Amino acid sequence: MALALINGRVMTDAGLVDGLAVLIAGDRIAAVVPTGDVPVGAARRDLAGGLLLPGFIDIQVNGGGGVLFNDSPTAQAIAAIGAAHRRFGVTGFLPTLISDTLPTVRAAMAAAAEAMVSGTPGVLGVHIEGPFLNVERKGIHEAGQLRRMDGEGLEILTSLKAGRTVVTLAPEMAGAGHISALAAAGVIVSAGHTNATYSEVIEALDSGLTGFTHLFNAMSPIAPRAPGTVGAALSDPRAWCGIIVDGRHVDPVVLKIAMACRSHDRFMLITDAMPCVGADCASFTLQGKFITVRDGACFDENGALAGSDLDMAGALRNAISMLGIDLADASAMASGNPARFLGLGEELGRIAPGYRADLVLLDGSLHVQETWIGGADTSAGGRQAASA
Repeated sequence: MALALINGRVMTDAGLVDGLAVLIAGDRIAAVVPTGDVPVGAARRDLAGGLLLPGFIDIQVNGGGGVLFNDSPTAQAIAAIGAAHRRFGVTGFLPTLISDTLPTVRAAMAAAAEAMVSGTPGVLGVHIEGPFLNVERKGIHEAGQLRRMDGEGLEILTSLKAGRTVVTLAPEMAGAGHISALAAAGVIVSAGHTNATYSEVIEALDSGLTGFTHLFNAMSPIAPRAPGTVGAALSDPRAWCGIIVDGRHVDPVVLKIAMACRSHDRFMLITDAMPCVGADCASFTLQGKFITVRDGACFDENGALAGSDLDMAGALRNAISMLGIDLADASAMASGNPARFLGLGEELGRIAPGYRADLVLLDGSLHVQETWIGGADTSAGGRQAASA
């Protein structure tokens, strides 16, 4: 029996539309029709005027629910992290490992494979952020773990045979040959924690680089005679840019300038979330560093930012309030754009027939009420988030 979601405001390609019903059959959206055209035998779920959006896709999730992926690179940890973020509308995510030993990277790849085989809700693959990064732009990453790309690293990073693998690297620590090899193997390559020059980044883009990890943070900036990594990201139409909209990582004015430089459909909301998201914790340990959570951000003992305490529903609200964009654009940045970056734009990120029924219901203040992953209702988690 089909399920009809009725009496909601549905986010379509044309924006929010009233008077539509979304029909779900199995794990797919069967149809989007006027409410009066709902089949007589369909079960009906009244959304009470809520906003129905495509489920959020977060491509950079270090942890959640008190769990850090680096501490426990296992399928069980991925499941716990995913459960925490579902409360905030995330229906697809990449568990993210920051710079670590190659055996730990290998374990993270195997954990992602196991999580997908076992049907962990929402997991789309894995994001390996480092260790092929530039120590000059290391941020919170452990300097002793950073290294140049080599054959062993290439073999590990191309080992996942299902889902999507995103790798954040510094182009100058990998080289065009390794970037080409990664891209040829289906790995999605993103630049981050890099001191690369503009010309080095353009060479990397020509070799298969497609993304920029947390734009502006931990990368060579724009200067009068040196456009740097940021200049390449904002001037090259091939580039996809992940942005952390928490008011801490990047000043909102700077993000507004960036978004005036190029089409909004190449920006993606990310959280860079740490274990504190979805958990009541004021501190945690990251590779031996004591991290304090305060005022919605995470800091090490020297005051350096260490990931974020941001969830995707909060990122959506911030994008609207801080950047002045409308709900349709913010929704695309949280769903459709990351889906297309991952090469999943024909399956995820839209409310349209044939797409997977990954959906999030928001109230008028844009807080999560319910989520569906593959047509399965995870409403209890959504209501907990709304009242938290």
